[in-house]
Amino acid sequence: MHPSKTTHAAVQQTAQRPTELLSALMRAKAKTPESGLLASYKVRSGDSLSAIAQHFYHSSSVWPVIFWANHGQIRWANEISTGQVLRIPVKPTKIPAAPKQLGPTAAPVAAPTHVAAAQYAPVQSAPAQSAPVQSAPAQSAPVESAPAQYAPAQSAPAQAVPAANYSGSSGLQQCIISRESGGNSQVMNGSGHYGLYQFSASTWQAYGGSAGSFGNASVAEQNTVFNNAIAAGGASNWTPYDGC
Repeated sequence: MHPSKTTHAAVQQTAQRPTELLSALMRAKAKTPESGLLASYKVRSGDSLSAIAQHFYHSSSVWPVIFWANHGQIRWANEISTGQVLRIPVKPTKIPAAPKQLGPTAAPVAAPTHVAAAQYAPVQSAPAQSAPVQSAPAQSAPVESAPAQYAPAQSAPAQAVPAANYSGSSGLQQCIISRESGGNSQVMNGSGHYGLYQFSASTWQAYGGSAGSFGNASVAEQNTVFNNAIAAGGASNWTPYDGC
């Protein structure tokens, strides 16, 4: 090859190298993931934060990491929606604490029932008003029958429990209640499973339920035990059987 041609080719190659180097750096940068982000995950039916944590971190108890990383779009830890796209951060050295409340409380639902029971108390004790007429000479008779008027008020809490129905506030919760109890918070089936979610006595206590309240627990207490179960990855107690 002619010497001048060789020199010209070498100059061209040297001029091209910075451009090629810059292109390679830009391609590498485009493939670099966002700092601190392990993956993005689209929520599917039946998912829970603990189940997603088990999948990515191999530990269901690490679910608060995902909750706090997506707190802008997740209000309650036990309520995530199908189709949501969640950020899955790299597992930190220190796991953050779980939120104090995992889901909405249902306590206000039972309040109208208590009030209604108290309103009927005067009607139940109405016949006692005729006592003064029958025992007019003994004016102390009304005093003796006065305690009978308070009897309905003492039993009002017991009347409120059987009457309390609840249908749930989230898609998964509503599906499970519909399949298990139809919304009757006090139903007990033949195998000893009880309440809105048909807990067995052992499962009830395992997720924080009081042994003494099993069989007559309020809607609020049943929801608390359910929320504990979901947060601990216990959705599998229902989803394989209820199709939720």
